[in-house]
Amino acid sequence: MRMGFGGYAIITVIGLILFILLLVLWPQYNVYSQRLAGEAALAEAQSSRQVATLEARAKKESAIELADAEVIRAEGAAKANAILQNSLGGPEGYLRYLQIQALESSKASLIYVPTEAGLPVTESKRLATNR
Repeated sequence: MRMGFGGYAIITVIGLILFILLLVLWPQYNVYSQRLAGEAALAEAQSSRQVATLEARAKKESAIELADAEVIRAEGAAKANAILQNSLGGPEGYLRYLQIQALESSKASLIYVPTEAGLPVTESKRLATNR
């Protein structure tokens, strides 16, 4: 089957129309694809900002809860100290109690206990060499 001049002309016209459509539509497609890329970048930036905001809000709430817990713990410790202090005859008795507790938990073989003047009693004779 042979194609005549009319067949080549139709194919040429169709090819020319497709080429013109390509020249017209290609820039519009580039603009469209760039607009879609811009919208995707904007959506990603907004999502990232929302994630950062939610993380900051969570950190703030966590810090508030930790601070509240620390206040409650401090209030409990203060009440416990006040009860101990009052039951031991005031601040001096409480300090003496803490000193005794420290001495009991210490593994030292030599302990210096302060005297009334606040100076330690030393055992200089114990450390002297026997002659």
